[in-house]
Amino acid sequence: MKRTLSTTVLTTGALLAALGIPAAQAAEPAPRIDLRVLVVSDGGPATDAIAAELRTAGTPYTEIDLTRSDRPVIDAGYLADTVDGRDRAKFQAVVLPNDNPFPAGSAEMAALVAYEQEYAVPQVDAYTYARPEAGLQYPVNGGYSGSLDGARAEVTDAGRSGPFGYLDGPVPFEDNAPDVGESYAFLSGPAEGADFTPYVQADIPGTTRKGSLVGEYRHDGRRELVVTFVYNRHQQQFRLLARGIVAWMTGGVHLGASRNYFAVHVDDVLAGDDRWNPTLDCTPGDVDCTDPNATPDPIRMTPGDVDHAVTWQQEQGFTLDLAYNAAGSVDHREDHAGADPLADRLVDRRDAFRWINHTYTHAFLGCEQNTSVVPWRCATNADGSTKWVSRNDIADEIAHNRVWGQTAGLPLDDDELVTGEHSGLQVLPQQPDDNPNLALALADTGVSWLASDNSREPGQRQVGPATTVPRYPMNVFYNAGRVAEQVDEYNWIYTSRAQGGSGICEDNPATTTCLPAPLDPATGYTEHIVPLERQIALGHVLANDPKPHFIHQSNLAEERIAYPVLDGVLDGYEELFAADTPLVNLRMKAIGAELARRAAWRTAVDDGQVTAYRIGDTVTVDAPAGVDVPATMPDGTTRSGTAFGQAYAGHRSGWTDPATGPLTLTLPTSAAPSTAAGTDGSTPATDPAPDARVPEGVAEHIPPTGS
Repeated sequence: MKRTLSTTVLTTGALLAALGIPAAQAAEPAPRIDLRVLVVSDGGPATDAIAAELRTAGTPYTEIDLTRSDRPVIDAGYLADTVDGRDRAKFQAVVLPNDNPFPAGSAEMAALVAYEQEYAVPQVDAYTYARPEAGLQYPVNGGYSGSLDGARAEVTDAGRSGPFGYLDGPVPFEDNAPDVGESYAFLSGPAEGADFTPYVQADIPGTTRKGSLVGEYRHDGRRELVVTFVYNRHQQQFRLLARGIVAWMTGGVHLGASRNYFAVHVDDVLAGDDRWNPTLDCTPGDVDCTDPNATPDPIRMTPGDVDHAVTWQQEQGFTLDLAYNAAGSVDHREDHAGADPLADRLVDRRDAFRWINHTYTHAFLGCEQNTSVVPWRCATNADGSTKWVSRNDIADEIAHNRVWGQTAGLPLDDDELVTGEHSGLQVLPQQPDDNPNLALALADTGVSWLASDNSREPGQRQVGPATTVPRYPMNVFYNAGRVAEQVDEYNWIYTSRAQGGSGICEDNPATTTCLPAPLDPATGYTEHIVPLERQIALGHVLANDPKPHFIHQSNLAEERIAYPVLDGVLDGYEELFAADTPLVNLRMKAIGAELARRAAWRTAVDDGQVTAYRIGDTVTVDAPAGVDVPATMPDGTTRSGTAFGQAYAGHRSGWTDPATGPLTLTLPTSAAPSTAAGTDGSTPATDPAPDARVPEGVAEHIPPTGS
């Protein structure tokens, strides 16, 4: 074998010499393609949405704002150069606001066209008018221009076998406000002679035909992903398609990784939650409910509720995290001759759940509260300084609860903690600072991950040895075990004083959940609260957001009002996504670690400490020591002969420790860049028909384009 290879090399070299062709000319070195995306923005929501998707996933990008006079000029030198004698393309993909956002005859657009042709770099038209220059017929020629609110688009066979294969097919468009237009779109078919493949399409109203919403246009040695509906970063239709847009533009080879996460913490397990009183409009037992007729009526789960939760988990393939307060069981046994059927059943079914220490008595661990006034305020010492709950008291709350759980055999992670009401951390306006004893007590008890309230503190931070894990509060109230209680309190909070409400919305106009009129007690929960909470939670799931949500044990008791919301999220997800894109259900410490390494990676990228590029079938990533690298690669990618990452959404992705030196990945041969049509014999799009025109009333929805 060795002799044959040697002979072949000599023969090839002799042949090249005989032909008079220098070896370097005969085999041009493959160019270096940097793993970075160029986003050219006009300040509109579409390019902003794509940039947000890249940032959340950890994909490096450079943004040029066309509205700024001091922006760089896009020319050949800006797009490409040479490094170590090898041609370098500085960007692996280009995102434009539309198919051509520059003036007629623009040298910048010409530079982009030449760059895309030379390096086979794809272009995303973030939101463009359907026109022959984008491979589509004008909508006036049998297409449609208008609202798609509430429409149900679908992924085509080409989309499912291509960049959108992680979707089962339906792409529902939101319709949140009947009197507000939310999703304007242009629907039409491919222009005559155009090499255009629809990936996502919808019915053209009044016809039996379908029009493209997202499709690939191949022409003149270039590839464009043509998007013809407007969107913002939060809308469900974009969130469903964002992963595929990035996969298309990068060929599935990019830094950054994303998953669809969902975790639900159930607080106050073993304790009882005070019940809302519809007559008093407050919660007896709460420090702010001072009516002399306020008699507490706590809500507490039963053994039947535990069995229901276990069965529900099995049916949904989902695990709840139970945050428990052991004193709730100890007190119950003292009051019931040693009996606590709830605790017995939970301990018996303990391995069906994940468990989190929620402190022994659910005590408030911040300042000592002065409840003689409403709202409460922090008690003070004689010198005016704040009275704080002591280090020992905090440590005892943590340690006693942990010991109870260990004795009961609960599968705990000792380094996780949820304090009662997230207390100990700052609470505005009464307590603007953390209890200084909290960090000391966390160190005493070995806590590394501390839950916080995302509505107060959406970012992670350090509290002594612990890192916070922000949690989303679901608007299913802790003091409601029945639908009637939930709706009554919801109406109290979110309606005006004239309608019998609290007036919070009048005092805080930015509140988005305010009601024009009270909800119907019979239908308000199922027709308003459940769909809204499902939409909010599913929005977090689709946004590559791992933060957990939290409810309370009261919501799993009595009428079990949390389940319709949770079912809405889980069933809705299953309808939308293919089997290779499952929900990721992590425990709290894993979520904290995910958020922390994202922050470290983002800092490294923002500080210019990451270099990544592709040469042929080899990807090289150089990052700072100690910073894990997130990457998404095609199936078949290897690192030192071993499969890279984990399978998810049709690709291999995950976090990788580069160890010593740069990270090197080998791509499969199937990951070779696609060759665009047009220069290889396909027919370019024809000129528009002489009578093609923009219909009246549509012009204001057309993104500006060059000629």
